[in-house]
Amino acid sequence: MPHQPIIEPDMTHLRRLRPFSCGAIAAVLCVLACGCHDGPLYGLKRVNPYFTMREWKRDRELGVTDHQRRQELQTLASQIGDMNTREQAKWATHLDRIIENDPSPEMRRLSILAASNLKTPGAIELIERGLDDESLKVQMEACRSLGKRREPEAAQLLASTLGTTPEADVKNSAIAALGKHKGNIPVESLRLALEDRDPATIHLAMQSLKGVIGKDYGSDPQQWIAAIDAQRAPAGPTADADDVRVADGEGDEKTIR
Repeated sequence: MPHQPIIEPDMTHLRRLRPFSCGAIAAVLCVLACGCHDGPLYGLKRVNPYFTMREWKRDRELGVTDHQRRQELQTLASQIGDMNTREQAKWATHLDRIIENDPSPEMRRLSILAASNLKTPGAIELIERGLDDESLKVQMEACRSLGKRREPEAAQLLASTLGTTPEADVKNSAIAALGKHKGNIPVESLRLALEDRDPATIHLAMQSLKGVIGKDYGSDPQQWIAAIDAQRAPAGPTADADDVRVADGEGDEKTIR
């Protein structure tokens, strides 16, 4: 049998195919990874700033973007407290319109945040409207904002929200905000929260009571309830039962309380 020559493969051709094959496989994997977000160039648009800048410019030509509006409202929220009364009153009107009409929950939330820093009359009313918003995050922001206010109405609104809201997140936001107030209203409201079935709510109520009362009665809610009940002043028969009456030297008497 005649000797058949061994045909060696053309290594040059294979070397040319190898980079092409690797590149083709990589391209397929990239397409599969990117999915159908925005066509096969979705990933490139996110990496290449040219595409981002071009799309951003197109959006700006159509009008102010949501991103810009959010940034400007965040800036306003951080600066409005340092403005004079006239400027605050002007911006309060804009905040009122946003809270009432803006379809974006985030814009309404930021408006409530800005209103919390107002020093003009009507700030509480703006924040209060956030409690009735359909968005939970707006309601929660309203609770946090009321925690910053020192008006008596703020604690009353938080107590009312705590007693009526069915939403656990809103309830906990109200509990945390009540911890920044003083007086009987937060104490009595937080005492009721100690009887909640949710351990997280009970724990949060005890933490808030530490800020209100200024004391720590441990981690047992029953100890807190007993301490609060013990501090309640007993109702006497008359308001002057413990008054001390002394003569003033001219035949009359004075009352020392």
